[in-house]
Amino acid sequence: MYDKQKLEDLAQKVEKWEETNLQQNQARFPERREKFTTTSGESIKRLYTPLDVADLDYMSDLGNPGQYPYTRGIHASLYRGRPWTMRMFAGFGSAEETNERYKYLLNQGNMGLSVAFDLPTLMGYDSDDPEALGEFGKCGVAISSLRDMELLFDGIPLDQVSTSMTINSPAAIIWAMYIVAAEKQGVTMDKLRGTLQNDILKEYIAQKEYIFPPEPSMRLVVDTIEYGTNNLPQWNTISISGYHIREAGATAAQELAFTLGDGLEYVRWSLERGLDIDDFAPRLSLFFNAHNDFFEEIAKYRAARRIWAREIRETFGAKNPRSWICRFHTQTAGVSLTAQQPENNIVRVTIQALAAVLGGTQSLHTNSMDEAWALPSEDAVTVALRTQQIIAEESGVANTVDPLAGSFYIEHETNKMEKQVYDYWKEVDDLGGVLPAIDQGFFQSEIAAAAYQYQRETDTNERIIVGVNGYVDPDEDLSIPILAMDPQGYQRQVQRLEILRQDRDNEVVEAKLEALRHAAQGSENTMPFILEAVKAYATLGEITRVFRNVFGEYREPNWI
Repeated sequence: MYDKQKLEDLAQKVEKWEETNLQQNQARFPERREKFTTTSGESIKRLYTPLDVADLDYMSDLGNPGQYPYTRGIHASLYRGRPWTMRMFAGFGSAEETNERYKYLLNQGNMGLSVAFDLPTLMGYDSDDPEALGEFGKCGVAISSLRDMELLFDGIPLDQVSTSMTINSPAAIIWAMYIVAAEKQGVTMDKLRGTLQNDILKEYIAQKEYIFPPEPSMRLVVDTIEYGTNNLPQWNTISISGYHIREAGATAAQELAFTLGDGLEYVRWSLERGLDIDDFAPRLSLFFNAHNDFFEEIAKYRAARRIWAREIRETFGAKNPRSWICRFHTQTAGVSLTAQQPENNIVRVTIQALAAVLGGTQSLHTNSMDEAWALPSEDAVTVALRTQQIIAEESGVANTVDPLAGSFYIEHETNKMEKQVYDYWKEVDDLGGVLPAIDQGFFQSEIAAAAYQYQRETDTNERIIVGVNGYVDPDEDLSIPILAMDPQGYQRQVQRLEILRQDRDNEVVEAKLEALRHAAQGSENTMPFILEAVKAYATLGEITRVFRNVFGEYREPNWI
């Protein structure tokens, strides 16, 4: 893009600027600190010029929006055509309570639903299991059976909304419950739109909500990809998630490298199953974090699209342009929220959301200001949704596509992020691939080191967190209104399970569970058998127990 002679002239002019204008300015106004870094600890130069992107080729490195390699966005007109999906993550207590919150959000302009499940559900336990004691509804909604799923979406037409479900180890079971609940509404599979997180690799790497060992867990993931490819053409059967990797303490480059690396591992396993890449790749989606460093995050999203497009097309040979597209959801960084001065979180979330929009996200969740204290209250979640609506309707940032393209800093950071991803992939390849790297603790130790460095910088005041170690208010009143769940919710849930087990045909349930056990022991796709068990009102815990007995449970090795 740049003439060689002009670059040489520019280098001389920059050098002269450093010796004159810069030195004079620093004599009057010394810089605030010796070293400036991103949130991830990456050094930031004082000035970026065409010298930092001298090798940039517009068409091969950027391209026009909606064209390969999609650095500038996956749609030609992006938000000028339609805004991103405003999809607020929600779930707490019983299915009835969460159903009320969903209807409230839809009435406030929420464009899609996103289900948060409680810990017992995430771990495959029924609400009345002994292991679930004390955890009902605390971090999401409790779903133990098809009956709960029916209540969760009561009065919400599932052919008119798209639904995202953050569930991983028991993802196939929860998805089956959703499919059958829709069927009972008269909605066929081909009409369902939504996303199943279903990303088990990041559980071993970061979030630790695994149940089964990696190999059988990967089988279940591929079962859902295969079943969705053949039966649910509008459904994203996996959302490859960097969000939780970042929340665990990873840098932006680690989030990107580990997430895209996981995604390509799912591609490999699906190809080994015999699927055609152009049949399933268009329905793969990704999920990224939006952290505090505005420009670093934007560069991350742009690099993600370019890397994904090149890998899917050039490494895996996909021919369909829709297969090359990196479609992703973004959530603002929960780990960045503070209990101190919680109103400051509104500002943090706004900056993070703006980075996601300028980075070209397809859908967005904005965290609420009170989430360092509890699940969000109705007032707090409304402010979080309004934040997105103000960005979309009032800020002007959605009026043009990729407005920061061509920025010397942005393009340099995008290129740098891409190089860091490939450097990490080389290390993973040297260890034998993703699963061997998990077994050896590579990802876990890299994230732990990054998290330690960030916390050390905060503890020593090298990194200032407003209200925590800087601009502290010693007289702050830390009491804020927080969400209160229905105290009768747990008892109602237990009673519902008792009645369900009494009213259903238990002989049919046992027959369906036995058929599932036989399928799990063999090599058949398990989804049809899970669906049959769900239709008979087998519970989440009962179906998961079949898999626990066949596959066993995973125990993380001790690498120390």
